[in-house]
Amino acid sequence: MPNLDINNTFKRTSNTYRLVVMNDDTYDEVAAIRFSRNSVYIGFSICFILLVGLTIGLIAFTPLKYYIPGYGSKESRTTLQLLKIKTDSLEQSMHDKDIYLESLKKVLNTNTPQQLDTMPLQISDGKKITD
Repeated sequence: MPNLDINNTFKRTSNTYRLVVMNDDTYDEVAAIRFSRNSVYIGFSICFILLVGLTIGLIAFTPLKYYIPGYGSKESRTTLQLLKIKTDSLEQSMHDKDIYLESLKKVLNTNTPQQLDTMPLQISDGKKITD
Protein backbone atom coordinates (compact mmCIF):
# COMPACT_ATOMS: atom_id res chain seq x y z
CA MET A 1 0.00 0.00 0.00
CA PRO A 2 1.50 3.34 -0.98
CA ASN A 3 2.32 5.82 1.73
CA LEU A 4 -0.06 8.79 1.45
CA ASP A 5 1.37 12.15 2.33
CA ILE A 6 -1.27 14.72 3.25
CA ASN A 7 0.74 17.61 1.83
CA ASN A 8 1.16 15.76 -1.45
CA THR A 9 -2.59 15.06 -1.60
CA PHE A 10 -3.44 18.74 -1.13
CA LYS A 11 -0.89 19.71 -3.78
CA ARG A 12 -2.51 17.33 -6.25
CA THR A 13 -5.90 19.00 -5.76
CA SER A 14 -4.48 22.30 -6.91
CA ASN A 15 -2.77 20.89 -10.04
CA THR A 16 -4.36 22.18 -13.21
CA TYR A 17 -5.54 19.96 -16.03
CA ARG A 18 -6.70 20.75 -19.53
CA LEU A 19 -9.49 19.08 -21.48
CA VAL A 20 -9.22 19.63 -25.22
CA VAL A 21 -11.92 18.76 -27.75
CA MET A 22 -10.48 18.39 -31.26
CA ASN A 23 -11.94 17.85 -34.70
CA ASP A 24 -10.88 14.35 -35.73
CA ASP A 25 -10.61 15.18 -39.43
CA THR A 26 -8.63 18.41 -39.30
CA TYR A 27 -7.12 18.15 -35.80
CA ASP A 28 -8.35 21.65 -35.10
CA GLU A 29 -8.92 22.53 -31.48
CA VAL A 30 -12.67 23.04 -31.01
CA ALA A 31 -12.75 23.72 -27.27
CA ALA A 32 -10.30 23.71 -24.40
CA ILE A 33 -11.14 23.79 -20.71
CA ARG A 34 -8.68 24.25 -17.86
CA PHE A 35 -9.65 22.99 -14.43
CA SER A 36 -8.26 21.58 -11.20
CA ARG A 37 -9.62 18.94 -8.86
CA ASN A 38 -10.80 21.68 -6.51
CA SER A 39 -12.86 23.31 -9.23
CA VAL A 40 -14.40 19.94 -10.17
CA TYR A 41 -15.34 19.26 -6.54
CA ILE A 42 -16.83 22.73 -6.19
CA GLY A 43 -18.72 22.41 -9.48
CA PHE A 44 -20.24 19.05 -8.55
CA SER A 45 -21.15 20.35 -5.08
CA ILE A 46 -22.90 23.39 -6.53
CA CYS A 47 -24.79 21.23 -9.03
CA PHE A 48 -25.89 18.84 -6.25
CA ILE A 49 -27.09 21.69 -4.01
CA LEU A 50 -28.98 23.30 -6.89
CA LEU A 51 -30.68 20.02 -7.84
CA VAL A 52 -31.72 19.35 -4.26
CA GLY A 53 -32.99 22.93 -3.86
CA LEU A 54 -34.95 22.80 -7.11
CA THR A 55 -36.49 19.45 -6.18
CA ILE A 56 -37.55 20.70 -2.76
CA GLY A 57 -38.91 23.90 -4.27
CA LEU A 58 -40.80 21.98 -6.94
CA ILE A 59 -42.44 19.74 -4.37
CA ALA A 60 -43.09 22.42 -1.76
CA PHE A 61 -44.57 25.12 -3.99
CA THR A 62 -46.56 23.08 -6.51
CA PRO A 63 -49.49 20.68 -6.22
CA LEU A 64 -47.03 17.77 -6.36
CA LYS A 65 -46.96 17.82 -2.56
CA TYR A 66 -50.47 16.33 -2.48
CA TYR A 67 -49.10 13.13 -4.06
CA ILE A 68 -46.81 12.52 -1.08
CA PRO A 69 -48.29 9.78 1.15
CA GLY A 70 -49.60 11.19 4.42
CA TYR A 71 -49.82 14.74 3.14
CA GLY A 72 -53.30 15.99 2.47
CA SER A 73 -55.23 19.17 2.13
CA LYS A 74 -56.15 21.25 5.15
CA GLU A 75 -59.81 20.33 4.81
CA SER A 76 -59.09 16.60 4.87
CA ARG A 77 -56.87 16.95 7.94
CA THR A 78 -59.58 18.94 9.76
CA THR A 79 -62.20 16.35 8.79
CA LEU A 80 -59.93 13.57 9.99
CA GLN A 81 -59.46 15.25 13.37
CA LEU A 82 -63.23 15.68 13.80
CA LEU A 83 -63.80 12.03 12.91
CA LYS A 84 -61.18 10.95 15.44
CA ILE A 85 -62.91 12.97 18.16
CA LYS A 86 -66.32 11.51 17.28
CA THR A 87 -64.91 7.97 17.19
CA ASP A 88 -63.31 8.42 20.59
CA SER A 89 -66.55 9.71 22.15
CA LEU A 90 -68.53 6.83 20.59
CA GLU A 91 -66.07 4.29 21.95
CA GLN A 92 -66.32 5.84 25.41
CA SER A 93 -70.14 5.80 25.35
CA MET A 94 -70.12 2.15 24.17
CA HIS A 95 -67.81 1.25 27.04
CA ASP A 96 -70.08 3.03 29.53
CA LYS A 97 -73.17 1.25 28.15
CA ASP A 98 -71.40 -2.13 28.33
CA ILE A 99 -70.62 -1.53 32.00
CA TYR A 100 -74.24 -0.50 32.63
CA LEU A 101 -75.60 -3.61 30.89
CA GLU A 102 -73.26 -5.91 32.80
CA SER A 103 -74.39 -4.48 36.13
CA LEU A 104 -78.03 -4.70 35.03
CA LYS A 105 -77.53 -8.37 34.12
CA LYS A 106 -76.04 -9.02 37.56
CA VAL A 107 -79.07 -7.45 39.23
CA LEU A 108 -81.56 -9.35 37.08
CA ASN A 109 -79.81 -12.67 37.59
CA THR A 110 -79.75 -12.08 41.37
CA ASN A 111 -76.01 -12.35 41.53
CA THR A 112 -75.98 -9.52 44.02
CA PRO A 113 -74.32 -9.99 47.38
CA GLN A 114 -76.61 -10.81 50.34
CA GLN A 115 -75.13 -8.19 52.60
CA LEU A 116 -75.83 -4.80 51.03
CA ASP A 117 -74.75 -2.54 53.87
CA THR A 118 -71.06 -1.96 54.38
CA MET A 119 -71.40 -1.59 58.16
CA PRO A 120 -74.41 -3.45 59.52
CA LEU A 121 -75.82 -2.36 62.89
CA GLN A 122 -75.39 -4.77 65.80
CA ILE A 123 -78.63 -4.56 67.85
CA SER A 124 -78.95 -6.65 70.95
CA ASP A 125 -82.21 -8.61 71.35
CA GLY A 126 -83.44 -7.37 74.75
CA LYS A 127 -82.84 -3.65 74.65
CA LYS A 128 -84.89 -0.90 73.03
CA ILE A 129 -83.39 2.23 71.68
CA THR A 130 -85.14 5.33 72.94
CA ASP A 131 -84.42 8.91 72.09
